[in-house]
Amino acid sequence: MVKEIERAGIPVVHVCTVVPISLTVGANRIVPAVAIPHPLGNPNLDKDAEKQVRRKLVEKALKALQTEVDGQTVFED
Repeated sequence: MVKEIERAGIPVVHVCTVVPISLTVGANRIVPAVAIPHPLGNPNLDKDAEKQVRRKLVEKALKALQTEVDGQTVFED
């Protein structure tokens, strides 16, 4: 699905917990997530720390959307 949306001219970020799968399906902008049971956060953190984790992931994804890529790119820290 990611490739089809990009083919239509809309940039896509694939936020995922297993980067090799994203690479296999051909996603161009890949942002690694936290963990399989909780990809966009960590429920063991307090409310403020949890918010920071989520915010950082969203900001990284937004930066990835704004970045021109030539092929598959993993946006690590």
